[in-house]
Amino acid sequence: MKNSILTSITAYFLFSFSANAQKVFTSDVNNFWKAYDKIVQTNDTVLQYKYLNDDYLSKGTEGLKLIREARNYTDKDYINAINSYPKFWNSVRKNTLKSKKLSKKLNSGIEKLQLIYPELKPANIYFTIGALRTNGTIKNGNVLIGSEFAMADKNTVTDEFAEDVRSARRLFFDSEPIKHLVLMNVHEFVHTQQKLPLNNLLSNVIYEGIAEFVSVKAMNVPSVAPAIEYGKQNNEKIRARFEQEMFTLNNLYKWLWGDSPNEFGVRDLGYYIGYQMAENYYNQAENKQNAIKELIELDYVNEAIIEDYVTKSNYFSKSLEELQKDYENSRPTVIGIKQFNNYSKNVDPKTKEITILFSEPLNGFNTGTDYGELGEAAFPKNTIKKSQWSADNKSWTIEVELKPNRKYQLIITSNFRNTTNYPLKNYLIEFETSN
Repeated sequence: MKNSILTSITAYFLFSFSANAQKVFTSDVNNFWKAYDKIVQTNDTVLQYKYLNDDYLSKGTEGLKLIREARNYTDKDYINAINSYPKFWNSVRKNTLKSKKLSKKLNSGIEKLQLIYPELKPANIYFTIGALRTNGTIKNGNVLIGSEFAMADKNTVTDEFAEDVRSARRLFFDSEPIKHLVLMNVHEFVHTQQKLPLNNLLSNVIYEGIAEFVSVKAMNVPSVAPAIEYGKQNNEKIRARFEQEMFTLNNLYKWLWGDSPNEFGVRDLGYYIGYQMAENYYNQAENKQNAIKELIELDYVNEAIIEDYVTKSNYFSKSLEELQKDYENSRPTVIGIKQFNNYSKNVDPKTKEITILFSEPLNGFNTGTDYGELGEAAFPKNTIKKSQWSADNKSWTIEVELKPNRKYQLIITSNFRNTTNYPLKNYLIEFETSN
């Protein structure tokens, strides 16, 4: 009798959650294809934009509005994508139209998630069509599915994509994402329960990895993300590279959410880093359900909590403090200026070049300058197009036009990189010209 009552209560609770907790919206998919059919029938760009707005964007759900904001999709992005990849769109169309049929399966996945995380809060789910920048994301507590990627399969055509992204997309499509749509949806649903990460690579890797690990535990299936399988097989070299780059601000899209090239040929490897950390943390925990709660509710703003989590995950080869020191010690520096000493107060205004000297050879490609605190007025007039590297890449020269009796500032930024991709330490050049 007791078991019967408990079973009834559990069944009622899950029914109540699935009936009231979230709704699934699919109208954006049908609206997109109505617009698409009109757009491809004309070369008149004015009409193309009109059809896009009249039949798709203006009729869009709140989810379409949010995914456009989340991925900065413009009208032009959609028109360019439609015109550039006709084979792709034709190959994925049939799958995207299955969205309404798949809605019930999504609800069953959310019910499984609540079994391991009873505190689950409701969220709406939107099937949308994006412009080829995400298979799924969240915003304002809503799950946003980019159906053109999330519902692709091994028959989805990639021939039209640029060579530098084609192989990564082929690998993703061959993993048959449509067959694992429920798992992906649960992953995104976990995000609606999490606190937002800080805007750095490590926080975002932890955030994504936790969502992937928890979704896998809820569904009791292995991850199908190519990055996870590849990472498991190549952990040592991936970890070594990540430890070199984890403190660099502009490496985010190399490790997450993008097609930026890397030496491994597999995108989104940050998911693996975070996944392995979450798995290690879970495995060492005595109370597994409490570990799931701790993972989902991790506070990314609290440095002590994050450091404790990283320590318990036992993934990195050294402590964060040691890795930070290694990183700073490996960064190249500016060691001087050829034409004058920094902070000089009597620089000849007839000086036509400024040559920056580096502590080691840089990659000869990445450059970057910025204003100092005195702003644009103190920035020396220069023509960056005429800048040049020395033969050994240990110096970089720009042409300048200086005026007498003026104070100048110029920041040489961390966008400069050495041959192993460590960023330069920012360096302020400040000087005054003579009369």
